[in-house]
Amino acid sequence: MGDSRPLLMLVEDDEQLASLLVEYLSNHAMEVRHFLRGSEALRSIRSLAPDLVVLDLMLPDMDGLDVCRRLREDWDGQILMLTAMKDDADVVAGLETGADDYVGKPVSPRVLLARIRALLRRSGSSAGPSAIRVGDLEVRPESRRASFRGTDLDLTTTEFDLLEILADRAGRVQERALLVRELRGIDFTSIDRSVDVIISRLRRKLEAVGATREMIRTVRGIGYMMAREE
Repeated sequence: MGDSRPLLMLVEDDEQLASLLVEYLSNHAMEVRHFLRGSEALRSIRSLAPDLVVLDLMLPDMDGLDVCRRLREDWDGQILMLTAMKDDADVVAGLETGADDYVGKPVSPRVLLARIRALLRRSGSSAGPSAIRVGDLEVRPESRRASFRGTDLDLTTTEFDLLEILADRAGRVQERALLVRELRGIDFTSIDRSVDVIISRLRRKLEAVGATREMIRTVRGIGYMMAREE
């Protein structure tokens, strides 16, 4: 992938959230640089010219509106604002200052990724692979469709998201805790069996069109892995 990946800059002072988002976006074909303070980000954005900036509204040194306003003086890249504010006036202020879109907190990583991809498509930047192929399985992130041996799979939003993650990392074990964080944006607990339920549904749908149950393998005590070839 190398330099074909879009360059994103994440300006977010919540280090735990930032770590989750950097990991998630990096695993979905993005190069991500993280900044805790708006002043630091301003200098780097102007020198590195990223494809998109994800900008938190509330920062310790200057607010996101001020950062956005200063960027728009001489930079016309895409800006997606993160906001915990519930007042529509704050959202309107962000858009009027120059933001291209916004996502509310708490942030769902998969919703954020979808918004980023949409903005990158709008600007003509690469938004990741057009298709992920694993044997007879084809997953198309942009159209959010998947097929096996040419037969379309009827998947829910969460089923598609999980299938995309596993297909994109075929041959590598994915820990259950990581999958829960990526799908739901929350920390894993031992009683959270949501991923297991989705895996079970995915297996049934794949088997119905000719795949074997072992296409998605259970790694006992750890998580799941998609086989590179059946």
